[in-house]
Amino acid sequence: MTGLQRFLLLLGIVVLLALPLAVSQSLVNASIQMLIAVLFACAFNVLSGQGGLLSFGHAAYFGLGAFATVHAMNALGGEGLLPTPLLPLAGAAMGLIAGIVVGWFATKRSGVYFAMMTLALAELLHSLAPHLTSYFGGESGLSTTRLPAWGLSFGTSNQIYYLTLGWVFLSVALLYLFTLTPLGRLTLGVRENANRLRFLGYNVHRLTVVIFAVSTTFAGLAGALQAINMEGANYVVFDSGVSAAAVLNCYIGGVTIFLGPALGAAAMTFFGYAVSDLTRSWLLYQGIMFVAVMLFTPTGIAGLIKLWSANRKTYGTRASLPVGGLFVLGATSIATATIFVVELLQRCFSQDYRSLAALNGGGWPPIAVFGRAWAPLSPLTWIVPLLLIALGVLAARVGKRRWLCVKNALALPHAATASTSAQARRNPA
Repeated sequence: MTGLQRFLLLLGIVVLLALPLAVSQSLVNASIQMLIAVLFACAFNVLSGQGGLLSFGHAAYFGLGAFATVHAMNALGGEGLLPTPLLPLAGAAMGLIAGIVVGWFATKRSGVYFAMMTLALAELLHSLAPHLTSYFGGESGLSTTRLPAWGLSFGTSNQIYYLTLGWVFLSVALLYLFTLTPLGRLTLGVRENANRLRFLGYNVHRLTVVIFAVSTTFAGLAGALQAINMEGANYVVFDSGVSAAAVLNCYIGGVTIFLGPALGAAAMTFFGYAVSDLTRSWLLYQGIMFVAVMLFTPTGIAGLIKLWSANRKTYGTRASLPVGGLFVLGATSIATATIFVVELLQRCFSQDYRSLAALNGGGWPPIAVFGRAWAPLSPLTWIVPLLLIALGVLAARVGKRRWLCVKNALALPHAATASTSAQARRNPA
């Protein structure tokens, strides 16, 4: 880890510790959801990013951990062996047991068959949960109450935030230490070439079961934190959207870098918090972002930051900054055009707008986008996004051309030096 990375990590820890003192309670609640999403994404990435086993049903272990914690809270009352701060251990234990049982069967297959099996098991649980009232409470779910422990009431959002933060810090640190162990290194071997490991004498099935169980343990712990925060659980936690969110967060953040999923989960959580109140199309924007990342930056946000840092170190800030600025300008222009078109079309086809158009005698009233009214039938309205897209493409191409010039300018001296050295070796006299 470089000095810059250590500084950024320390800065992030300080910001997280001071966050409740500087923001509103609604942002504290959003931060709790962000921390839970970070832990869930990191747990999922152990299996998918490091182990190469893509699961579409990780919500099952998240939900089982949540319900196990609710039952522990109701049974123990936050006292005895599991006071309120230690209740996440119940969710982790449930995730571990479920991971061992399910993993033993699911990991007998790999690739798309493994993914479909995990999806089928999660959907089966999602379908059965409303009918298993003794454990899942039916469609209404189960509720509970956080009780005081260790001199804390756990009645405020700030106390829940710090409880969640402590468990997330501990869990992420344990997951990082896991990557440094021989077993963690073998996890990468499973992803790269499982047949080679089998040839070397390793029991690959047993190894994948352990990897699966480690991942589900921390997924259950994330579900436990969710149950403590919400003081209850509902069968909705088994929904496929919860599993999809983990996949989305991991790949947007970057599965090849340890903290990439954490970065993706934090970014997408606050993106949803900030944008969901502004537009009905915020889920569409999430999908567009995912597609854009997969097409243009497959290593995710963390990989893009790492690439920029490496290029800045190699080619210098003075050469890299203008190129980066051109790419940012291009991306911003295309994003603005996309938002403009999506918002305009979404409002054009909405029921409210059609009712307003009917009251207007069948005409097309202007639509307010970006603080200005735009006539849907005016050519100028559609020329604006076209110009923005053209500007974005032009900026990207100019940036690419300048980047190639920078690389070639650095490569020429190295080539000349190598040629001189080779000539000197041929003619030592």
